[in-house]
Amino acid sequence: MNTVADKIIAREFVVTSELTPPKGIDLTDVFAKAQSLKGYVDAFNLTESPRARMAIAPAAVARLLLDRDIEPIVQITARDRNRIAIQADILGAAALGARNFVFMAGDPPANGDHPEAKPVFDLNSNQMLRAGHELSQGRDMAGNPLRGTPILFLGATANPGAVDLEAEAVNTRRKIDAGAQFLQTQAVYERSTLEKFLAAVKPDGVAVLAGIIPLKSAKMGAWLNANVPGIRVPDALLQEMHSVAGTDGEIARGIDIAARTIREIEKLCAGVHVMGLGWEAHIPAILQASGLRR
Repeated sequence: MNTVADKIIAREFVVTSELTPPKGIDLTDVFAKAQSLKGYVDAFNLTESPRARMAIAPAAVARLLLDRDIEPIVQITARDRNRIAIQADILGAAALGARNFVFMAGDPPANGDHPEAKPVFDLNSNQMLRAGHELSQGRDMAGNPLRGTPILFLGATANPGAVDLEAEAVNTRRKIDAGAQFLQTQAVYERSTLEKFLAAVKPDGVAVLAGIIPLKSAKMGAWLNANVPGIRVPDALLQEMHSVAGTDGEIARGIDIAARTIREIEKLCAGVHVMGLGWEAHIPAILQASGLRR
């Protein structure tokens, strides 16, 4: 398989997206979405119990995607494990064939469907990255040698639209110094947002995959502005969506805006991370309209 890491090294523009493993073992929908986007998307993040709602382990789904020649990116959160379990799970997923990992804190259990669960948060994102880097060098966090060294491509998240951009840049640099080889960002809607972030971070060859969340409606844009820290949908885009509100034109306009955004930022980054949020069926149209795919 020509991997995401290979493509980034070759300076190919990559596209990643997300799949949400279910609460259960019926993966029919996950496989169908992945198959429908094969050829458009280079690799898929497999979320780990998002919003602290228990779901099947992403490492198992990753193995089944690999069996279908689809490249996975395994998300690992600090919420549910201590450092022993985190390292063990990285090695376990690597033994199953997974190479790509993204590390993040994870949503607090109190907000999920098992609110009585005890949060762990033994390591932060930077420390998880460092643990992954140590494993890729043939030793664990305590310096003990491994019997067999995994090949890992390590990623983290970043927020170009953070209110305190200086603090976000410092934290992102820490992730890079800890071993991050690629960054997937929160959604951006303006070229200037990404430009300011890159100028502040100076990623030094680390691949930045800019986040894209297609707008389904003006109402969605307003909700993102009000509820998701770091996302700012410009007034001009809200007005565009308002102009077609309540018509079939909302889908077409949302696709057009997402494609336009990709074209505007394409020269700034190594790829995009398209988060469909239920709009997975429209991702091919977005990528075709952007010129990235035919």
